[in-house]
Amino acid sequence: MFLMNTAQRRKEVRVINALTQWIKDNRSEKQVTLMLSLLVGVCTGIAAFLLKTLVDEIKYLLTQGFDEAETNGLYLLYPAVGILLTSLFIKYVVRDDISHGVTKILYAISRKKARIKPHNRWSSVVASAITIGFGGSVGAEAPIVLTGSAFGSDFGKRFHLPPNTVMLLVGCGAAGAVAGIFKAPIAGLVFVLEVLMLDLNMASLLPLLVTCITSACVSYAFYGTESMFSFTSTSSSPSTSSPDVSFSECSADLYRCISQGQ
Repeated sequence: MFLMNTAQRRKEVRVINALTQWIKDNRSEKQVTLMLSLLVGVCTGIAAFLLKTLVDEIKYLLTQGFDEAETNGLYLLYPAVGILLTSLFIKYVVRDDISHGVTKILYAISRKKARIKPHNRWSSVVASAITIGFGGSVGAEAPIVLTGSAFGSDFGKRFHLPPNTVMLLVGCGAAGAVAGIFKAPIAGLVFVLEVLMLDLNMASLLPLLVTCITSACVSYAFYGTESMFSFTSTSSSPSTSSPDVSFSECSADLYRCISQGQ
């Protein structure tokens, strides 16, 4: 049975390598980059959906039957249990340091030529889903960003692309992750430009936009077109001369002058 599984894996690897080589031989590097950016967008959108779904399902299973109007001591116990389960998962299943998402990406870009370990494609999603689902005080942004960047790095390595292109795909993964988890493609693009500080030019802008839009479309396909954070206006005709608006305008003018050195 083991020999059959090993032979099957080797056959799958040969097929993937042959397909990869055929694409590289028949397409230019820019075309391959755009194709991979689209694929990264699909993967990050699905990963964002899986993370949200796992968190919601764990939360539902743990709090099913609870009365929200009453105090329950399990709310204090669940986060500790979640941290314990996550620690056991990392120690015995992953057997590696997952670390903080954005920090690890920046380190990989600066020291490892954007090489991120393949297990980060799934380990960050599972670990963060357990922690968040049990009520841990963490967010979903950093884990999903690391997951998306791991997809970009893995695709770049499989197609033997140069380091600059792999770094671009890592940025595409991070941008697609933010776009997918928040359904905000422009936010994903701005996140990469500000946090990862990738160079913005026409060669890098198009793959980033393709990934962000694709990931957001995947999220729309799963969750619909409703905005993630809904709100209602309490006034039908808000006044533009209120003290809050005037203070905000004065603050904006002051900060603009400071930033321009005036």
